[in-house]
Amino acid sequence: MSKELKFKGFSKETVDFFYNLKRNNNKKWFDSRRKEYETFVLQPAKEFVAAMGAKLKDISPNIIAVPRVNKSLFRISRDTRFILEKSPYKTFMGIFFWEGSRPRMECSGFYFHLEPPKLLLGAGIYRFPKRLLDRYRRMVVDPEYGGELSDILKKISKIKDCELGGKHYKRIPGGYDSSHPNAELLLHNGLYAGCEIDIPDELYYDRLINYCWKRFYSLAPLHKWLVSIKIGEL
Repeated sequence: MSKELKFKGFSKETVDFFYNLKRNNNKKWFDSRRKEYETFVLQPAKEFVAAMGAKLKDISPNIIAVPRVNKSLFRISRDTRFILEKSPYKTFMGIFFWEGSRPRMECSGFYFHLEPPKLLLGAGIYRFPKRLLDRYRRMVVDPEYGGELSDILKKISKIKDCELGGKHYKRIPGGYDSSHPNAELLLHNGLYAGCEIDIPDELYYDRLINYCWKRFYSLAPLHKWLVSIKIGEL
């Protein structure tokens, strides 16, 4: 069995691949450069998942990191059946580390999104399953859990280049007090925070692991809050 390679960073070829894919988003172009995709995108991404997953254990011992497509690695091909935009490939690299026993996208986790010239690092749940949305809302207005969440989000709001996401609805749901201090959070169908930055030099070196870890660490309280209220576990 061949020895697993250690993550050494992504390369200029990784970034160039996505720039070129944006200009040539078609099957013929992609098929002719599949070897480039496997060498400069897929393989280092797998190595990143293994290394980053091990490091994230320091934050969340139960974090799940699986260096395979449709696990921690999002597939590059797009499902165009139900959308108007029919480009066949995603022009970004998406990687997810999750915690919980439900399907990965129903769990809270840490997200790495490389879309040149930007890098986005985030944490949380993109969209709550409908059957869990009411539990989230009850916890938002709970004196203990809601107060804790408010404190967490105040700290996150002070992080440079970081924004809260997941707001979706225009009206407070029935049965909830619109004057509640956390009423704005009742408009969410997901809860996550992301920091979007220009691609840092660290992307090209093994120190990207520590770079991401520090930013994930600053967002970890939100992830832990979502795990603590069992979102994604019921």
